[in-house]
Amino acid sequence: MSTKRYRSERERAAVFAALGDETRLALLTKLASGRRYSIAELTEGTKLTRQAVTKHLRVLENVRVVHGRKEGRESLFEFDSRPVMEMREYLDKVSQQWDGALVRLKAFVEAG
Repeated sequence: MSTKRYRSERERAAVFAALGDETRLALLTKLASGRRYSIAELTEGTKLTRQAVTKHLRVLENVRVVHGRKEGRESLFEFDSRPVMEMREYLDKVSQQWDGALVRLKAFVEAG
């Protein structure tokens, strides 16, 4: 598994875009259980085709949130929380910047 961190805004935006789809979020919810799933297992109980699930998994794989591995005739997929945690750290940093800006704005308004 890659340990590369997201270095550019473009890479971060790609992760957010991948996570911005309800089908992919549903797949991640299932994968977040910590075990590996086959495409058949991920398709089970949904109205999605295996081809559609595979397409969504590839998007998640491209941003390294999911890793697939061939075992015999099956491809098994698992969740990698590191990219999501990196995005959380990024959002925390942005949130702190906004908090600081709001404190400065409040002080400016109250001083005026």
